[in-house]
Amino acid sequence: MMSKQAFLCGLGSLYLSLLFVFLLMDVYARPANNSALKEKVVDSKDENEILPPDHLNGVKMEMDGHLNKEFHQEVFLGKEMEEFDEDSEPRRNRRKLMTIFSKVDINRDKKISAKEMQRWIMEKTEEHFQEAVEENKMHFRAVDPDGDGHVSWDEYKIKFLASKGFNEKEIAEKIKNNEELKIDEETQEVLDNLKDRWYQADNPPADLLLNEEEFLSFLHPEHSRGMLKFMVKEIIRDLDQDGDKKLTLSEFISLPVGTVENQQAQDIDDDWVKDRKKEFEEVIDANRDGIVTMEELEEYMDPMNEYNALNEAKQMIAVADENQNHHLELEEILKYSEYFTGSKLMDYARNVHEEF
Repeated sequence: MMSKQAFLCGLGSLYLSLLFVFLLMDVYARPANNSALKEKVVDSKDENEILPPDHLNGVKMEMDGHLNKEFHQEVFLGKEMEEFDEDSEPRRNRRKLMTIFSKVDINRDKKISAKEMQRWIMEKTEEHFQEAVEENKMHFRAVDPDGDGHVSWDEYKIKFLASKGFNEKEIAEKIKNNEELKIDEETQEVLDNLKDRWYQADNPPADLLLNEEEFLSFLHPEHSRGMLKFMVKEIIRDLDQDGDKKLTLSEFISLPVGTVENQQAQDIDDDWVKDRKKEFEEVIDANRDGIVTMEELEEYMDPMNEYNALNEAKQMIAVADENQNHHLELEEILKYSEYFTGSKLMDYARNVHEEF
């Protein structure tokens, strides 16, 4: 009969053997690192400091052509959006929402009109603009270490590749000596797209040197009419299937969502198509001719378009306007809090009049 000590020793050996096998499996499962210049993985926060974001606050469509699902919350809450957490105490969130209501209700008549909501949307969009400007100052300093007020494409490329895990000194030396860079195909494709954006952001006279304002346009195309046009061209290029530089409804709703594996996934895909169809027909296609031109998409994407803000205000009111008076009362906003804030309030009407 095996002793307890021998049994425990056997378990220990078995554990070490299994651990060794798993470690081997992990090593062989990792993709090969073909570049001698790669040194370590850098966290996404550092990378995002100099890489144009996919998501632009207060803009209705993402850079990849998907609809911005948080748009209503961004233009209603502005910088306060982060304060509305799903896990926050409902009573606290309710009071925050009531405070916002009082700020939107300029004439103090206890209801919000479309004009009041339009003014508020423009104000919150401007907040997002200013936030991007402040962040840009910090990001520009990161890519302009010598502080001369200009950044060359090569300087930016070095910082970008460093953020992707390449050795910055070795990259800089190779670029200086015009030596070939061993970059994987995916990273090279990103670089090529970024260089196209760099050219677009470089205002005349073109010198491939970006100042702080041009760098802001590079990171945030919504700040520049020229870059907004470029972003629209990219989106239409990605969605336009027949090459006529216009979008039909079928082209707009054919953006792949993912593989449908079950009924739940099918429902998600159906909702996605329904949302895009509604946005195309009711908002983007301004003249209702079934075709979206570059000009229509540009107007739709412009976050500082006052007509769009008014149209958005009317739509937001319609969502929660239960008494159909074309205004929003406090109780209606509290009841539909998830639409406006992303946070669902329970017992939304409790003590409303006492707290307000």
